[in-house]
Amino acid sequence: MSLLIVGLGVLLLLLLMMKFKLDAFISLIITSLLVGLMEGMPIAKVTKSMYDGIGGQLKSLILILAFGAMLGKLLADSGAAQRIATTLIKKFGLKNVQWAMLVTSIIIGITMFFEAGFIVLIPIIYTVVKETKLPLLYVGLPAVIGLSTTHSFLPPHPGPAAVVAVFNANMGKTLLLGLLIAVPAAIIVGIWFSRSKLVKNTNSSAPEGLVNAVVFKEEEMPGFGISLFCATVPVIFMAFATLAELILPDKAPVLTYIKFFGDAPIALLLAVIISIFVLGLRRGRSMDELMKTINTSVKAIAMIILVIGAGGAFKQVIVDAGVGKAIVSLTNGLKINPLILAWMIAALIRVAVGSATVAVTMAGGLVLPLVAVSGVTPEIMVLAVTSGSIFASHVNDPGFWMFKEYFNLPVGQAIKVRTTYTCMLSIIGLIGVLVLNMFF
Repeated sequence: MSLLIVGLGVLLLLLLMMKFKLDAFISLIITSLLVGLMEGMPIAKVTKSMYDGIGGQLKSLILILAFGAMLGKLLADSGAAQRIATTLIKKFGLKNVQWAMLVTSIIIGITMFFEAGFIVLIPIIYTVVKETKLPLLYVGLPAVIGLSTTHSFLPPHPGPAAVVAVFNANMGKTLLLGLLIAVPAAIIVGIWFSRSKLVKNTNSSAPEGLVNAVVFKEEEMPGFGISLFCATVPVIFMAFATLAELILPDKAPVLTYIKFFGDAPIALLLAVIISIFVLGLRRGRSMDELMKTINTSVKAIAMIILVIGAGGAFKQVIVDAGVGKAIVSLTNGLKINPLILAWMIAALIRVAVGSATVAVTMAGGLVLPLVAVSGVTPEIMVLAVTSGSIFASHVNDPGFWMFKEYFNLPVGQAIKVRTTYTCMLSIIGLIGVLVLNMFF
């Protein structure tokens, strides 16, 4: 009965979002309230459970989201993101422009949200197409696939970071293991699929008047080395801390300091401070200008934060109602790999709801009991859920429409390209998770 109520709650959530077009945040809060009441929880406990879930979900995550958005905006507004792209294109050469776009998108996408990275890269893509006379999809698709991969697989992006918090996993270890999956997946899909007949037979051209983004002149952009450094500072600190934990004794005094600076919020804060000075003040921008950039970046992620918090409320209601025990009992009776089960749950929610963020937060709460009883490391379980959350982007996904409009595609062709490549990334991610589980 408990699981049936949760199922009804999920159906209600879909009805509110898809039929009545209600916002994801409001829909999740309403669903959380009703599921808690239907599960027989006292009304006062329902609201307390929701508050605990929101607070527990956001904790340090709100800092990760905020600092990540700030860093991405600083890279974009300073021209650093464009510098990384143009330099790699020159280094790789015209014949390897797809590799240049893929590498650029992975570097930029590690700390930048999909939507932000897309907006940063799309004018560069248009510029490359204009100069090289190459097809738009041929140049742009590897970049979009690289952004999709990093956004879906790697913290500090909202979905993966949220599941890391739910499963109490190690952020740095999740990032390193995620890179082992994300990079091969991005290469396989970003290069091979973008050269397939399906893509070659899809006509695409830059829409007139749709984009009015700034393309920086050569003298306006910072150097490549400093641009790359600012973009990868968080990765450097987090990776160093993770490696130090593996190498140094647990009681080594220096490990405390290394772990402090390798903590995701601190690493991102350091990157923001460095970027403000290096990409801003040193290049003649005033503090007022830089703070305007910071403020704009945070406003852009307000709804993402609310949705993640509401997803935490829904998760906590499920946990406090004792649904986890029923899930454990059910999955114990099923002869199915817990990683595959976690992937399937996230994939089904993604297909139904469209939002990867909602998919990971809901799936994270539903499969949380499996982390303790399956013997799978939390970091691997995080990647199973996040791999499922990218599955089959289609018309209920805002990212789908962004892709369709900026590549000027009919709906049918957009589905063929976007839905196909997200399915491929998701399945390759699952395979990678199963392989990593054999060694970790």
